[in-house]
Amino acid sequence: MGGPVKREQIARYRRQIMLGEVGQAGQQKLLDARIAVIGAGGLGSPALLYLAGAGVGHVLIIDNDVVDLSNLHRQVIHTTDGVGRPKAESAREAMLALNPTVDVAVAVERLNWSNALPLLKGYDMILDGSDNFETRHIASWAAARLGIPHIWASILGFDAQLTVFHADHGPIYEDLFPTPPPAGSVPSCSQAGVLGPVVGVVGSSMAMEALKLITGVGRPLIGRLGYYSSMDATWEYIPVVGDPAVVEKVRAKEVVAGPESGSGEALDVPRVSAVPSGVTFVDVREPHEFAAYAIPGAVNVPLSAIRSGAVPDAVAAGEEVLVYCAAGVRSAQAVAILQEAGYGGMTSLDGGIEGWLDA
Repeated sequence: MGGPVKREQIARYRRQIMLGEVGQAGQQKLLDARIAVIGAGGLGSPALLYLAGAGVGHVLIIDNDVVDLSNLHRQVIHTTDGVGRPKAESAREAMLALNPTVDVAVAVERLNWSNALPLLKGYDMILDGSDNFETRHIASWAAARLGIPHIWASILGFDAQLTVFHADHGPIYEDLFPTPPPAGSVPSCSQAGVLGPVVGVVGSSMAMEALKLITGVGRPLIGRLGYYSSMDATWEYIPVVGDPAVVEKVRAKEVVAGPESGSGEALDVPRVSAVPSGVTFVDVREPHEFAAYAIPGAVNVPLSAIRSGAVPDAVAAGEEVLVYCAAGVRSAQAVAILQEAGYGGMTSLDGGIEGWLDA
């Protein structure tokens, strides 16, 4: 623990110190706090800025991604000049520009079963802004092992969910999501879309949960799932009950290093990373995604329809077909299904239309 809050610290933080529930004692807790933040994207952007602004003394940013032009409408910690830079480093720079007195460390790597405990050990809590189920399960396992809170949120379209998991004090992530769903079965932001202020509201709320946990102010969202509808401007709260047996099962999990998830299933189908000429394009995204933007000349046959037996006309006619989706997951699945049905001549576009747009 540090000593009394210094004059220059009072000058910076006086508007929150003057809150009786916080005071100098609460501010000192913030200065001493150590928070690990997974993801410097949509949720991480406002959370990281508010943690730095509040004077959280030590923050670790874990993110292996780079800033992309399509991120900037919602990932407001980054700038156009930062496109192509590692998000963790870009975020650190913005945090220090806001508050040079905080200590910000970066891990430009993906959280996995092997590095989670070494990276997260010694931190008071995890703020989980990740965008995939595997990372969330890894974060939950590490939090349960380390006995620290796991602040979690998720965005889908105009809606969001937020809660605080804490083993032995309330539910954990696996009480809601026992196992990851099949790859590609839940759309990402690149597939479903998202408006920037939605992640701004929820990412800021994640930071508020962190400040409450650190200072002891208020009632953290432990045992309650907050559901936010931006279209209705409403929050609803759903009770969540934890099962001690689930905690013990997660803590006892034997870690076996496996392939990292991300780009899709390792299906044995023909793939290309660039759009060739002289092929027919089949877009297997959902109709609302296709209506937003598509490769010119493409025909839309959703993966959901292919799973139900639909066969694109070009595939049935034996043409050379390039199948694509948002990022390459659903297109590989579509090709595999159609190959199993006896059709050929298809190639899946790795990186999907998002990669094509960024090329």
